[in-house]
Amino acid sequence: MINFAALGNDLYTGKRSIDFVGRYKRWYLLSGIFILLATLGLVFQGLNLSLEFSGGSEFRVSKVTVSDTYEQTAKDAVTSVAPAAAPEVTTIGSSTVRVQTEKLSDAQIRDVQSSLAKAFGTTAGDVSASFVGPSWGASVSQKALQALAVFLALVAAVMAIYFRTWKMAVAGLAALIHDLFITVGIYALAGFEVSPATMIGFLTILGYSLYDTVVVFDKVRENTHEARGNGRMSYAQAANLAVNQTLVRSINTTVVALLPIASILVIGFLFLGPGTLLDLALALFVGIAVGAYSSIFIATPLLVHMRDKEPEMVELAKKAHRYQARHGGKVLASDAAPVEHGRDDEQPADAASLESAGVGASAPGVVRGTHKYATSGPRNQPRRPPKSRR
Repeated sequence: MINFAALGNDLYTGKRSIDFVGRYKRWYLLSGIFILLATLGLVFQGLNLSLEFSGGSEFRVSKVTVSDTYEQTAKDAVTSVAPAAAPEVTTIGSSTVRVQTEKLSDAQIRDVQSSLAKAFGTTAGDVSASFVGPSWGASVSQKALQALAVFLALVAAVMAIYFRTWKMAVAGLAALIHDLFITVGIYALAGFEVSPATMIGFLTILGYSLYDTVVVFDKVRENTHEARGNGRMSYAQAANLAVNQTLVRSINTTVVALLPIASILVIGFLFLGPGTLLDLALALFVGIAVGAYSSIFIATPLLVHMRDKEPEMVELAKKAHRYQARHGGKVLASDAAPVEHGRDDEQPADAASLESAGVGASAPGVVRGTHKYATSGPRNQPRRPPKSRR
Protein backbone atom coordinates (compact mmCIF):
# COMPACT_ATOMS: atom_id res chain seq x y z
CA MET A 1 0.00 0.00 0.00
CA ILE A 2 1.25 3.46 -0.88
CA ASN A 3 2.24 5.58 2.09
CA PHE A 4 0.97 8.97 0.96
CA ALA A 5 2.54 10.73 3.93
CA ALA A 6 5.99 9.38 3.06
CA LEU A 7 5.39 10.05 -0.63
CA GLY A 8 4.39 13.63 0.05
CA ASN A 9 7.46 14.16 2.22
CA ASP A 10 9.76 12.69 -0.46
CA LEU A 11 8.21 14.88 -3.15
CA TYR A 12 8.52 17.96 -0.97
CA THR A 13 12.17 17.35 -0.09
CA GLY A 14 13.13 16.31 -3.60
CA LYS A 15 14.08 12.75 -2.67
CA ARG A 16 11.53 11.72 -5.29
CA SER A 17 10.59 13.89 -8.20
CA ILE A 18 8.16 13.73 -11.13
CA ASP A 19 9.35 15.67 -14.16
CA PHE A 20 6.20 17.65 -14.91
CA VAL A 21 8.00 20.46 -16.71
CA GLY A 22 10.38 18.27 -18.70
CA ARG A 23 7.57 16.05 -20.00
CA TYR A 24 5.48 18.97 -21.17
CA LYS A 25 5.00 17.45 -24.65
CA ARG A 26 2.97 14.61 -23.16
CA TRP A 27 0.69 16.94 -21.23
CA TYR A 28 0.27 19.30 -24.19
CA LEU A 29 -0.57 16.36 -26.44
CA LEU A 30 -3.12 15.04 -23.96
CA SER A 31 -4.72 18.47 -23.61
CA GLY A 32 -4.67 18.85 -27.39
CA ILE A 33 -6.65 15.61 -27.71
CA PHE A 34 -9.17 16.81 -25.10
CA ILE A 35 -9.55 20.16 -26.87
CA LEU A 36 -9.97 18.45 -30.24
CA LEU A 37 -12.69 16.16 -28.89
CA ALA A 38 -14.40 19.12 -27.23
CA THR A 39 -14.30 21.05 -30.49
CA LEU A 40 -15.77 18.12 -32.44
CA GLY A 41 -18.53 17.77 -29.87
CA LEU A 42 -19.42 21.45 -30.01
CA VAL A 43 -19.32 21.61 -33.83
CA PHE A 44 -21.10 18.39 -34.78
CA GLN A 45 -23.30 17.70 -31.76
CA GLY A 46 -23.73 21.05 -30.06
CA LEU A 47 -24.99 21.77 -26.57
CA ASN A 48 -28.19 20.27 -25.27
CA LEU A 49 -29.81 23.50 -24.11
CA SER A 50 -32.56 23.30 -21.54
CA LEU A 51 -36.04 24.68 -21.96
CA GLU A 52 -34.95 27.99 -20.40
CA PHE A 53 -32.67 28.62 -23.40
CA SER A 54 -34.65 27.06 -26.24
CA GLY A 55 -38.16 27.99 -25.09
CA GLY A 56 -41.21 25.71 -25.03
CA SER A 57 -43.91 24.15 -22.89
CA GLU A 58 -43.41 22.05 -19.78
CA PHE A 59 -45.82 19.62 -18.13
CA ARG A 60 -45.41 17.98 -14.72
CA VAL A 61 -47.51 14.99 -13.71
CA SER A 62 -47.40 14.71 -9.92
CA LYS A 63 -48.59 12.09 -7.43
CA VAL A 64 -47.99 9.16 -9.76
CA THR A 65 -46.10 5.90 -9.45
CA VAL A 66 -43.09 6.01 -11.75
CA SER A 67 -42.74 2.65 -13.48
CA ASP A 68 -40.21 1.36 -15.99
CA THR A 69 -42.50 2.35 -18.86
CA TYR A 70 -43.19 5.92 -17.75
CA GLU A 71 -41.16 7.48 -20.58
CA GLN A 72 -42.94 5.68 -23.38
CA THR A 73 -46.32 6.22 -21.70
CA ALA A 74 -45.77 9.97 -21.55
CA LYS A 75 -44.51 10.19 -25.14
CA ASP A 76 -47.51 8.25 -26.48
CA ALA A 77 -49.88 10.46 -24.51
CA VAL A 78 -48.37 13.67 -25.92
CA THR A 79 -47.94 12.58 -29.55
CA SER A 80 -51.51 11.27 -29.67
CA VAL A 81 -52.80 14.86 -29.46
CA ALA A 82 -49.73 16.84 -30.65
CA PRO A 83 -47.74 14.72 -33.16
CA ALA A 84 -45.09 17.40 -33.76
CA ALA A 85 -44.44 18.16 -30.09
CA ALA A 86 -41.17 16.13 -29.85
CA PRO A 87 -41.51 15.44 -26.11
CA GLU A 88 -38.56 14.88 -23.76
CA VAL A 89 -39.48 12.93 -20.64
CA THR A 90 -37.62 12.84 -17.33
CA THR A 91 -38.52 12.28 -13.69
CA ILE A 92 -38.29 14.61 -10.70
CA GLY A 93 -38.04 12.67 -7.48
CA SER A 94 -39.96 9.43 -7.20
CA SER A 95 -43.51 10.63 -7.94
CA THR A 96 -43.30 13.35 -10.61
CA VAL A 97 -42.89 13.00 -14.38
CA ARG A 98 -41.67 16.02 -16.35
CA VAL A 99 -42.49 16.41 -20.06
CA GLN A 100 -40.92 19.18 -22.15
CA THR A 101 -42.12 20.00 -25.64
CA GLU A 102 -41.97 22.70 -28.26
CA LYS A 103 -44.21 25.71 -27.85
CA LEU A 104 -47.85 24.57 -28.02
CA SER A 105 -51.04 26.51 -28.48
CA ASP A 106 -53.51 26.94 -25.64
CA ALA A 107 -55.80 24.28 -27.10
CA GLN A 108 -52.92 21.82 -27.48
CA ILE A 109 -51.81 22.46 -23.90
CA ARG A 110 -55.28 21.57 -22.59
CA ASP A 111 -55.37 18.43 -24.77
CA VAL A 112 -51.94 17.32 -23.57
CA GLN A 113 -52.92 17.83 -19.93
CA SER A 114 -56.00 15.67 -20.36
CA SER A 115 -54.08 12.99 -22.26
CA LEU A 116 -51.32 12.79 -19.64
CA ALA A 117 -53.82 12.63 -16.79
CA LYS A 118 -55.63 9.76 -18.50
CA ALA A 119 -52.40 7.89 -19.30
CA PHE A 120 -51.11 8.05 -15.72
CA GLY A 121 -54.50 7.52 -14.06
CA THR A 122 -54.70 10.87 -12.30
CA THR A 123 -56.74 14.06 -12.57
CA ALA A 124 -56.09 17.05 -14.81
CA GLY A 125 -55.46 19.12 -11.71
CA ASP A 126 -52.34 17.05 -11.01
CA VAL A 127 -50.88 17.94 -14.40
CA SER A 128 -49.35 21.43 -14.34
CA ALA A 129 -48.43 23.31 -17.51
CA SER A 130 -46.09 26.27 -18.03
CA PHE A 131 -44.39 28.10 -20.87
CA VAL A 132 -40.85 29.45 -20.83
CA GLY A 133 -39.68 31.89 -23.48
CA PRO A 134 -36.14 31.77 -24.93
CA SER A 135 -35.54 35.42 -24.01
CA TRP A 136 -35.04 34.52 -20.35
CA GLY A 137 -32.26 32.06 -21.17
CA ALA A 138 -30.66 34.55 -23.56
CA SER A 139 -30.62 37.15 -20.79
CA VAL A 140 -28.96 34.68 -18.40
CA SER A 141 -26.34 33.80 -21.02
CA GLN A 142 -25.57 37.45 -21.69
CA LYS A 143 -25.14 38.24 -18.00
CA ALA A 144 -22.97 35.15 -17.55
CA LEU A 145 -20.66 36.21 -20.39
CA GLN A 146 -20.42 39.71 -18.96
CA ALA A 147 -19.56 38.29 -15.54
CA LEU A 148 -16.95 36.02 -17.14
CA ALA A 149 -15.28 38.94 -18.94
CA VAL A 150 -15.14 41.04 -15.77
CA PHE A 151 -13.86 38.07 -13.77
CA LEU A 152 -11.03 37.34 -16.22
CA ALA A 153 -9.99 41.00 -16.36
CA LEU A 154 -9.85 41.29 -12.57
CA VAL A 155 -8.00 37.99 -12.26
CA ALA A 156 -5.38 39.08 -14.78
CA ALA A 157 -4.82 42.39 -12.99
CA VAL A 158 -4.61 40.87 -9.50
CA MET A 159 -2.21 38.09 -10.57
CA ALA A 160 0.03 40.47 -12.48
CA ILE A 161 0.27 42.76 -9.44
CA TYR A 162 0.70 39.99 -6.89
CA PHE A 163 3.31 37.98 -8.79
CA ARG A 164 4.89 41.09 -10.36
CA THR A 165 4.89 39.55 -13.83
CA TRP A 166 2.19 39.50 -16.48
CA LYS A 167 3.37 36.10 -17.71
CA MET A 168 2.00 34.36 -14.62
CA ALA A 169 -1.33 36.06 -15.24
CA VAL A 170 -1.35 34.87 -18.85
CA ALA A 171 -0.47 31.30 -17.86
CA GLY A 172 -3.20 31.30 -15.20
CA LEU A 173 -5.81 32.63 -17.65
CA ALA A 174 -4.76 30.05 -20.24
CA ALA A 175 -5.39 27.31 -17.69
CA LEU A 176 -8.83 28.81 -16.89
CA ILE A 177 -9.86 28.92 -20.55
CA HIS A 178 -8.50 25.38 -20.98
CA ASP A 179 -10.69 24.15 -18.13
CA LEU A 180 -13.81 25.95 -19.30
CA PHE A 181 -13.52 24.82 -22.92
CA ILE A 182 -12.92 21.17 -22.06
CA THR A 183 -15.77 21.17 -19.51
CA VAL A 184 -18.20 22.61 -22.06
CA GLY A 185 -16.95 20.11 -24.63
CA ILE A 186 -17.60 17.21 -22.26
CA TYR A 187 -21.17 18.46 -21.87
CA ALA A 188 -21.56 18.50 -25.65
CA LEU A 189 -20.09 15.01 -26.15
CA ALA A 190 -22.10 13.44 -23.31
CA GLY A 191 -25.31 15.26 -24.19
CA PHE A 192 -25.73 16.68 -20.69
CA GLU A 193 -28.39 19.34 -20.47
CA VAL A 194 -27.14 22.90 -20.08
CA SER A 195 -29.39 24.89 -17.76
CA PRO A 196 -28.95 28.23 -15.96
CA ALA A 197 -27.66 26.27 -12.96
CA THR A 198 -25.04 24.75 -15.26
CA MET A 199 -23.92 28.23 -16.27
CA ILE A 200 -23.47 29.10 -12.61
CA GLY A 201 -21.44 25.92 -12.19
CA PHE A 202 -19.19 26.88 -15.10
CA LEU A 203 -18.37 30.20 -13.45
CA THR A 204 -17.80 28.52 -10.08
CA ILE A 205 -15.22 26.06 -11.39
CA LEU A 206 -13.13 28.94 -12.70
CA GLY A 207 -12.64 30.13 -9.14
CA TYR A 208 -11.54 26.66 -8.01
CA SER A 209 -9.12 26.24 -10.90
CA LEU A 210 -7.64 29.66 -10.23
CA TYR A 211 -7.21 28.90 -6.53
CA ASP A 212 -5.25 25.72 -7.20
CA THR A 213 -3.08 27.42 -9.83
CA VAL A 214 -2.25 30.37 -7.59
CA VAL A 215 -1.08 28.00 -4.82
CA VAL A 216 1.36 26.35 -7.23
CA PHE A 217 2.52 29.67 -8.66
CA ASP A 218 3.15 31.05 -5.18
CA LYS A 219 5.48 28.13 -4.47
CA VAL A 220 7.16 28.71 -7.84
CA ARG A 221 7.80 32.31 -6.87
CA GLU A 222 9.23 31.28 -3.49
CA ASN A 223 11.58 28.70 -4.99
CA THR A 224 12.66 31.09 -7.75
CA HIS A 225 13.48 33.82 -5.24
CA GLU A 226 15.80 31.48 -3.35
CA ALA A 227 17.30 30.06 -6.54
CA ARG A 228 18.25 33.57 -7.64
CA GLY A 229 20.05 34.06 -4.36
CA ASN A 230 22.13 30.88 -4.34
CA GLY A 231 22.25 29.83 -8.01
CA ARG A 232 21.62 26.16 -7.24
CA MET A 233 18.52 25.64 -9.43
CA SER A 234 17.36 26.83 -12.81
CA TYR A 235 13.94 28.40 -13.20
CA ALA A 236 12.56 25.20 -14.75
CA GLN A 237 13.88 23.13 -11.85
CA ALA A 238 12.50 25.54 -9.26
CA ALA A 239 9.09 25.43 -10.94
CA ASN A 240 9.11 21.65 -11.23
CA LEU A 241 10.05 21.33 -7.55
CA ALA A 242 7.14 23.62 -6.70
CA VAL A 243 4.67 21.36 -8.51
CA ASN A 244 6.06 18.30 -6.71
CA GLN A 245 5.86 20.07 -3.36
CA THR A 246 2.19 20.98 -3.86
CA LEU A 247 1.15 17.77 -5.66
CA VAL A 248 -0.18 15.85 -2.65
CA ARG A 249 -1.95 18.94 -1.39
CA SER A 250 -3.63 19.45 -4.78
CA ILE A 251 -4.74 15.82 -4.91
CA ASN A 252 -6.09 15.88 -1.36
CA THR A 253 -7.96 19.14 -1.94
CA THR A 254 -9.49 17.82 -5.16
CA VAL A 255 -10.58 14.53 -3.61
CA VAL A 256 -12.10 16.28 -0.59
CA ALA A 257 -14.00 18.62 -2.92
CA LEU A 258 -15.20 15.86 -5.26
CA LEU A 259 -16.47 13.42 -2.62
CA PRO A 260 -19.47 15.48 -1.41
CA ILE A 261 -20.27 16.53 -4.98
CA ALA A 262 -20.22 12.86 -6.01
CA SER A 263 -22.67 12.02 -3.23
CA ILE A 264 -25.00 14.77 -4.47
CA LEU A 265 -24.78 13.35 -7.99
CA VAL A 266 -25.65 9.85 -6.80
CA ILE A 267 -28.60 11.07 -4.75
CA GLY A 268 -29.73 13.32 -7.58
CA PHE A 269 -29.63 10.62 -10.24
CA LEU A 270 -31.27 7.95 -8.07
CA PHE A 271 -33.81 9.90 -6.04
CA LEU A 272 -34.22 13.57 -6.92
CA GLY A 273 -34.10 13.54 -10.70
CA PRO A 274 -33.23 16.51 -12.94
CA GLY A 275 -33.13 19.89 -11.27
CA THR A 276 -31.01 22.81 -10.22
CA LEU A 277 -29.02 20.85 -7.62
CA LEU A 278 -28.11 18.06 -10.03
CA ASP A 279 -27.16 20.47 -12.82
CA LEU A 280 -24.92 22.48 -10.52
CA ALA A 281 -23.27 19.39 -9.00
CA LEU A 282 -22.54 17.88 -12.41
CA ALA A 283 -20.85 21.05 -13.68
CA LEU A 284 -18.78 21.31 -10.49
CA PHE A 285 -17.67 17.67 -10.60
CA VAL A 286 -16.46 17.84 -14.20
CA GLY A 287 -14.89 21.29 -13.82
CA ILE A 288 -13.02 20.60 -10.58
CA ALA A 289 -11.49 17.42 -12.01
CA VAL A 290 -10.34 19.25 -15.15
CA GLY A 291 -9.11 22.21 -13.06
CA ALA A 292 -6.91 19.98 -10.92
CA TYR A 293 -5.37 18.52 -14.07
CA SER A 294 -4.59 21.92 -15.60
CA SER A 295 -3.02 23.38 -12.45
CA ILE A 296 -0.57 20.47 -12.29
CA PHE A 297 0.16 19.60 -15.91
CA ILE A 298 -0.57 22.74 -17.95
CA ALA A 299 -0.21 26.01 -16.04
CA THR A 300 3.34 25.57 -14.70
CA PRO A 301 4.95 24.08 -17.85
CA LEU A 302 3.37 26.90 -19.85
CA LEU A 303 4.76 29.46 -17.41
CA VAL A 304 8.25 27.96 -17.69
CA HIS A 305 8.12 28.16 -21.48
CA MET A 306 7.15 31.82 -21.30
CA ARG A 307 9.94 32.78 -18.88
CA ASP A 308 12.75 30.31 -19.56
CA LYS A 309 14.22 32.41 -22.37
CA GLU A 310 14.45 35.60 -20.35
CA PRO A 311 18.09 36.74 -19.98
CA GLU A 312 17.91 36.53 -16.20
CA MET A 313 16.59 32.97 -16.32
CA VAL A 314 19.17 31.94 -18.92
CA GLU A 315 21.97 33.22 -16.64
CA LEU A 316 20.37 31.45 -13.68
CA ALA A 317 20.32 28.19 -15.65
CA LYS A 318 24.05 28.55 -16.38
CA LYS A 319 24.86 29.11 -12.70
CA ALA A 320 22.71 26.13 -11.71
CA HIS A 321 24.44 23.94 -14.30
CA ARG A 322 27.86 24.82 -12.91
CA TYR A 323 26.73 24.19 -9.35
CA GLN A 324 25.04 20.86 -10.12
CA ALA A 325 27.99 19.67 -12.18
CA ARG A 326 30.08 19.86 -9.01
CA HIS A 327 27.48 18.42 -6.65
CA GLY A 328 25.98 15.43 -8.41
CA GLY A 329 23.12 17.18 -10.21
CA LYS A 330 20.29 16.14 -7.89
CA VAL A 331 17.86 18.93 -7.02
CA LEU A 332 16.61 18.91 -3.43
CA ALA A 333 14.33 21.23 -1.52
CA SER A 334 17.37 22.32 0.50
CA ASP A 335 18.74 23.78 -2.73
CA ALA A 336 15.94 26.32 -2.56
CA ALA A 337 17.09 27.50 0.87
CA PRO A 338 19.13 30.67 1.25
CA VAL A 339 22.86 30.33 1.77
CA GLU A 340 23.83 31.44 5.23
CA HIS A 341 27.61 31.36 5.02
CA GLY A 342 29.37 32.68 1.98
CA ARG A 343 28.63 31.90 -1.63
CA ASP A 344 28.18 28.24 -2.44
CA ASP A 345 29.88 28.63 -5.80
CA GLU A 346 33.16 29.60 -4.15
CA GLN A 347 34.18 26.14 -2.93
CA PRO A 348 33.33 22.52 -3.80
CA ALA A 349 31.39 20.56 -1.19
CA ASP A 350 31.63 16.91 -2.22
CA ALA A 351 34.15 14.57 -0.56
CA ALA A 352 36.33 14.16 -3.65
CA SER A 353 36.69 17.89 -4.11
CA LEU A 354 37.52 18.36 -0.46
CA GLU A 355 40.21 15.68 -0.61
CA SER A 356 41.71 17.25 -3.74
CA ALA A 357 41.95 20.47 -1.79
CA GLY A 358 43.82 18.69 0.97
CA VAL A 359 40.92 18.20 3.36
CA GLY A 360 39.45 14.90 4.56
CA ALA A 361 35.73 14.30 4.40
CA SER A 362 35.58 14.47 8.16
CA ALA A 363 38.05 17.29 8.57
CA PRO A 364 37.21 19.91 11.12
CA GLY A 365 35.88 23.12 9.75
CA VAL A 366 33.65 21.55 7.09
CA VAL A 367 30.21 23.09 7.30
CA ARG A 368 27.75 20.76 5.64
CA GLY A 369 24.65 22.13 4.02
CA THR A 370 26.28 25.49 3.33
CA HIS A 371 29.06 24.05 1.12
CA LYS A 372 31.79 26.06 2.81
CA TYR A 373 34.93 24.45 4.04
CA ALA A 374 38.20 25.44 5.63
CA THR A 375 41.45 23.53 5.41
CA SER A 376 42.98 22.14 8.57
CA GLY A 377 46.21 23.46 9.94
CA PRO A 378 47.56 26.44 11.74
CA ARG A 379 46.26 28.94 9.19
CA ASN A 380 42.72 28.03 10.18
CA GLN A 381 43.29 28.51 13.87
CA PRO A 382 42.15 31.79 15.36
CA ARG A 383 45.00 34.25 15.47
CA ARG A 384 46.31 35.22 18.88
CA PRO A 385 47.10 38.81 19.59
CA PRO A 386 50.87 39.54 19.30
CA LYS A 387 52.85 39.43 22.48
CA SER A 388 54.12 42.65 23.86
CA ARG A 389 57.84 43.24 23.38
CA ARG A 390 58.14 44.83 26.70
